[in-house]
Amino acid sequence: MRKLINILAVSAAVSLASCSKDYLNTSPTDATSTSTVFATTDNAKMAVNGLAKMMTTQYLSSQGFNGEGTIKMYYGNYPGNHFFVNLSGWAAIINSTYNENISSIYCYYPWYYYYKIIGNANSIVLHVDEASGSAAVKNFLKAQALTYRAYSFLMLAQLYGNRWDDSNDGATDGVILRLDESTGDMARATLLQTYQQIYKDLDEAIALYAGSGVSRSANYEVDANVAYAIYARAAITRKDYATAETYAVKARTGYPLMTNAEYKAGFNTPNQEWIWGSYGASDETLYYYSYFAYIGYNSSASAVRTYPKCISRELFAKIPATDVRKGLFLDPTGYTYTTSSGNAGSTTALYKRAFELYPNLYSTSSVFAYMQFKVSAADQPGVGNLNHFRSAEMYLIEAEAKYYQNKAASEVQSVLVALNNGSGRDASYTCTKTGTDLLNEIKLYRAIELWGEGFDWFDMKRWNESISRKGYADGGNFITSLAVTIAPTANNKWTWKVPQKETDYNTLAE
Repeated sequence: MRKLINILAVSAAVSLASCSKDYLNTSPTDATSTSTVFATTDNAKMAVNGLAKMMTTQYLSSQGFNGEGTIKMYYGNYPGNHFFVNLSGWAAIINSTYNENISSIYCYYPWYYYYKIIGNANSIVLHVDEASGSAAVKNFLKAQALTYRAYSFLMLAQLYGNRWDDSNDGATDGVILRLDESTGDMARATLLQTYQQIYKDLDEAIALYAGSGVSRSANYEVDANVAYAIYARAAITRKDYATAETYAVKARTGYPLMTNAEYKAGFNTPNQEWIWGSYGASDETLYYYSYFAYIGYNSSASAVRTYPKCISRELFAKIPATDVRKGLFLDPTGYTYTTSSGNAGSTTALYKRAFELYPNLYSTSSVFAYMQFKVSAADQPGVGNLNHFRSAEMYLIEAEAKYYQNKAASEVQSVLVALNNGSGRDASYTCTKTGTDLLNEIKLYRAIELWGEGFDWFDMKRWNESISRKGYADGGNFITSLAVTIAPTANNKWTWKVPQKETDYNTLAE
């Protein structure tokens, strides 16, 4: 491995058949020359599809590292405030104690994964103009590559950079902004420079999308709305609230909130609200290595059957009884179960109740109090499309951005009402809160709406708030080893250090 961040494995499709096959049939360019990959716009389009494929690919010979799903699960859900799984052996990961362990594979994985995408995207940006074909298509493909690059830099900045509050307005270290195919030593840019590059990539992408006149053909492809959504998430993370509001509204335009029926359908199939997701199908599965084999309540995988994923007892209690989202978790009120872990034995009434409510639970599944029924596998053991951006997040970003710009409370309230009441999620929802109570309402509904989708830890980090998990004796439902408080100052301020596999070959990155 000469340079971790210069792995060129751009995928080019071998043949075109259906829409899905256009995406699925890929081969790496380490066996295909760059001139062949970028000979035509058809080939270049297949290379862009390769970027999408990387987000659902197994890495590092480990079943746990499955592309974007791993980021959501291990880095967003597990170490968060409201996501419980009975895994005492994973306490080091769940309690965020590996942040400074530069030789750990958990420190290394996000760096490896996102710089792999960045390296591939760079090659497309640099070479797509050489392809024969229409200028409009080339512009669209370049815009897509820039969008992937901006997204990857943003995810790296959230993991390996300080929260904005600790950055001295972006003066602390950000990430390595490698924008070409070079392999020389390169130092980290500042966090401000990192966000400036993200904005620059998105600005260029948005202009290219508009000028191309080309539209995407499937939800797994990125387009201008995806670029707007990334812009909004980046801006709210760096506390650029006016920008966050502007792009959140742009991103959700044309993507109405899903119906209650769609909300209860398992979060495994694109619907009208999905701005961007990764493709998944039975003929292109990672089997027991996939994201849905780690969270889908009906999966046959042991990671789900033995260790079902649960909402925190405290968050569940805050969901109104009139809210459709409350029914996506197993309410143990009035039932007997083991309060040291939440486990309901196979002879208990709560166990039977779970199978009555959701008969598609796998026959040998364990049942835990507060277990989730929000996410399911579309096919066994873990098939499904994986969402990355949807309109609900954009409503929540808009509300938060308005609040921090000191806009009228009624403006913020109306956004929350549109999300919760207007969508039908809770037809009884109203909001008259102001001041700090209004901010807490925004945070509460981010936790409720986005539960299990990989936001928990990232939100707590950017808000500069403590993780505070409680055991049953204290009103929570976490086992003893996970019932901890993690202050914002702990564990290198929640900032992952640059992995040794990078600094061994890039001394300037230390």
